[in-house]
Amino acid sequence: MFDDDIAAATSGLPSLDGAQLDHVGIAVAHLADGAVPFELLGLGHEGQDELVRGQDVHVRTLRAGDVLIELLAPVSDQGAVARFLAKRGPGLHHLAFRVEDLDAEIVRLRGEGVPLIDTTPRPGIHGTRVVFIHPRFADGVLVELVEYPPT
Repeated sequence: MFDDDIAAATSGLPSLDGAQLDHVGIAVAHLADGAVPFELLGLGHEGQDELVRGQDVHVRTLRAGDVLIELLAPVSDQGAVARFLAKRGPGLHHLAFRVEDLDAEIVRLRGEGVPLIDTTPRPGIHGTRVVFIHPRFADGVLVELVEYPPT
């Protein structure tokens, strides 16, 4: 799929091999309504709802074992989630994988020709840094990489 020379040049950088699924993002019109099915399944609300201004979205997290379910509701009709809902309706928005070194991952993926939406990290919820990989890379699935702040 990718050029062998590029793979060799980036082989010393970290990879997502063994990466942990951090969360699944689900686009909903309203957080409270969107949470009902998952709460009926027994998933507990995790922390406070959070506004991510740079993405025009309110986020509610629910815990499912080691993985979070992020419900994403637009705060205006200008953000990516609002456009997603207008085009596709509610449903799966993205998969997110936790990485240790987001900057190194960006370098590695750019070197492999992976189409990134973000070339520099943006703020995510709970003090994280995130980047998104264009959905055309993964057959229409939006992929997010998440780096947590040091503890």
